[in-house]
Amino acid sequence: MNTAGHSEATAHRGLELTPFRGLRYDPDRVGSLAAVTSPPYDVVVRPDGVHHLQSADPHNIVRLILPQAGTPSAGTEQAAHTLRRWLDEGILAADPEPGLYVYEQHDEGGMLQRGVIGALRVTAPGEGVVLPHEDVMPPVVADRAALMRATRANLEPLLLTYRGDGTAAEVVERTAEKPPLLATTTEDGFHHRLWSITDPTDMARIQSDLARRQALIADGHHRWATYLRLRAEHPSPSPWDHGLVLLVDTARYPLRVRAIHRLLHHLPVADALTAVEGLFRTRRLDTPLTEALAALADASCAGNAFLLAGDGAFHLLDRPDPDLLARTIPADRPAAWRSLDATVLHTTLLDHVWHIPEDSPAHIAYIHDTAATVAKAERDGGTAVLMHPVREEVVRDLARQGVMMPRKSTSFGPKPASGLVLRALEI
Repeated sequence: MNTAGHSEATAHRGLELTPFRGLRYDPDRVGSLAAVTSPPYDVVVRPDGVHHLQSADPHNIVRLILPQAGTPSAGTEQAAHTLRRWLDEGILAADPEPGLYVYEQHDEGGMLQRGVIGALRVTAPGEGVVLPHEDVMPPVVADRAALMRATRANLEPLLLTYRGDGTAAEVVERTAEKPPLLATTTEDGFHHRLWSITDPTDMARIQSDLARRQALIADGHHRWATYLRLRAEHPSPSPWDHGLVLLVDTARYPLRVRAIHRLLHHLPVADALTAVEGLFRTRRLDTPLTEALAALADASCAGNAFLLAGDGAFHLLDRPDPDLLARTIPADRPAAWRSLDATVLHTTLLDHVWHIPEDSPAHIAYIHDTAATVAKAERDGGTAVLMHPVREEVVRDLARQGVMMPRKSTSFGPKPASGLVLRALEI
């Protein structure tokens, strides 16, 4: 790559955020705004979670983002029909004029996150404007693409982070002093507020700040890959040239970075431990989860470490055999990538030691909630592999080098609630 030319191009063409007429629930037509929201589609991983959300309100957004039907194609058609019906009935209505949206989340523990929701110009990774840091699973991209084609809508915003100069943040904070369009508290304890920005001067100040920035995909790699696929399918210019995002300036509002854990369905803990004997140091911890996670954090300071669970105890794996790592981890990648826990897990443990295909839902699940991962492993007789989170600066540094981390390596948050504002491509 011509680095000089690449830098010059991206200096003149950074993040391009455009206003749109947001689709929002009419609060008079639903039980409550909290009852129609949902976590992002890939966090609602269990059928009981879908059922719980569907039961909360007949118009819960999960009926659009995770339609339940006999076949995938039937599901996408059902979602499209549901969206059209809700629009016809006034359950969802478009705001009167295009705007950008300020979105705020905060909890009782002092976490405060604010950002701007808009329609972002979709750019390929080679342009260096929006930086992915994880690989994606093609079947998931195909599923999301089918859903977006059928509904002709961006149903939930991706979470992107950038580091600005404060111009956009100043507009965001001034806007947050005004009465919001909506305010609600979801069952996870997070308070959500949304404002619209329609003043041309304020929108221009935000756009000017962003025009010199690059963003890191914090959450939504599969949906961004879907945006790229759909843009390629439609001659430009078209509404598919843009996709719905939430942009958070982490210089002002740092995100939390958490791990995503693995559940190995058909591998009992005893078999997992037998396979790693002599390859990792293993220690049994008969302690509560919080203490086991503290031990994992301590061990992670010195190198790669994992917690296995599923048999009623915790087992700390650390100090991997250097010869094993040298044999199994590609040497043509940066040292920061080779030393990632997710790299060691996927290339060494899953591929070479346990022989588990990482892209087979029948063999492995990716779960954000730590306690839920342990409980499911104990209930099903599988193995939970608990991970320690990676630092955001490591993620950003690898992304700038164009190096992809193993899939589902990080969980940035808090994630935007789905259902507060949608983007219809033809409105």
